[in-house]
Amino acid sequence: MTLLLKLSQLIDWLIERVGKGAFWLILIMTVISAGNATYRFIFNDSSNGLLEIQWYLFAAVFLLCSPYTLQKNEHVRIDVLSSKFSARGLAVIDIIGTLFFLLPMVVLVLWLSVPLVAESYKIHEMSANAGGLIRWPVKILLPIGFALLALQGVSELIKRFAFLAGLISDPNSKDKGPSAEEELAAAIAAAKAKEAQ
Repeated sequence: MTLLLKLSQLIDWLIERVGKGAFWLILIMTVISAGNATYRFIFNDSSNGLLEIQWYLFAAVFLLCSPYTLQKNEHVRIDVLSSKFSARGLAVIDIIGTLFFLLPMVVLVLWLSVPLVAESYKIHEMSANAGGLIRWPVKILLPIGFALLALQGVSELIKRFAFLAGLISDPNSKDKGPSAEEELAAAIAAAKAKEAQ
């Protein structure tokens, strides 16, 4: 079990790096969106390529941050039901949900998306819109995002089994540290204080 817990830590490390890296895509997407809107307002013109890159970036954020959301235990739960279970009961439900719902769904999406990406790459599929972008880069996000989600699902399974065996504390307990918004506000305040000096 110790080896499996090390594997879980490695997966968690990878997913955290990918998730936090994907946060920067939101800034890039916002800058592109603002620039495109400003250009359209001033010159009464727009670029389909810039609109499509915003969609691509949104897809990247969603797909690359989903495993991170699962890791941080911020995914959707039915709190009315889950709050009635003990920590051990909730761990059992997580194991059942991961084994019978999450992982089969991930395998199905991977099985269906890989040929789709391969075909898109093979034919150099382009957007039907004038000035649009090539399609395979956004399509490849499907297998990448779902493969990362599968890895995080395996990590969560390992943690739930380790918890039930009494080897680790409850993986469902939420960290009482600052929220992402509080961390961002603190970082902005620190940057302003540094500039003021």
